[in-house]
Amino acid sequence: MKFFWFVAGALILFSFAACDTTPSDPGPSPRVEEQQVDSANSQKPPLRDMKATYENTDRVVWQRPNLIISLLANNQDLGDKVVVDIGAGTGFFTKRLAPLAKKVIALDIDQQFLNFIDSTKVLEVPAPYYERIETRLTPVDAPNLAPGEADAVLLVNTFMFIENKREYLDKLKTAIKDGGRLVIVDFKRKRTTIGPEDRSLRTPLYVVEDLLYEANYRNIEAIDTELNYQYIVIADK
Repeated sequence: MKFFWFVAGALILFSFAACDTTPSDPGPSPRVEEQQVDSANSQKPPLRDMKATYENTDRVVWQRPNLIISLLANNQDLGDKVVVDIGAGTGFFTKRLAPLAKKVIALDIDQQFLNFIDSTKVLEVPAPYYERIETRLTPVDAPNLAPGEADAVLLVNTFMFIENKREYLDKLKTAIKDGGRLVIVDFKRKRTTIGPEDRSLRTPLYVVEDLLYEANYRNIEAIDTELNYQYIVIADK
């Protein structure tokens, strides 16, 4: 165990020297992780500030990743599916999805996050599952995906930072296969101890629902009671 932390610490120091990243917590670990964000205007908080936002919190407890992944899977085996994690951050969901899916594409607008995922996945994801993770830099206004490339798409703590949300949903729909699933998880617009302090940044649940209906997604379902700080919206193409 001591040797593991020595190696992990060395990698983290190297990451800081190479690209000024901030380390995340391992996927299987319940420790704190940085907020996963995507920003349509590139006004992303500094990485250290983002880490401090979640310091001394237990994300595995309040985020309930197993619940979210089960909703994303829609009672299906992900073993033959391509899953996309938009706003992947340091890989909180990416690393949990890798053992379950055929392939996981981690999209982020910040290369520092992608570098960190690439440099830590070997330590945090069992072999050979880490080989299923592909990191990909994406522009702020469109997902970097080919038409019909994704079977399932996950956006966690990300949608509120996208400026042209309706346009983005249209582009994302093109990238999702027919019958594919989209899951959006974002912070409720109420006073919470975790999440952006400026609640005006948070997108109301009904707005997300309306945008999905306007973009002609199907089987839209809003879940507002399972998570303390966030809502979940499910939609199919």
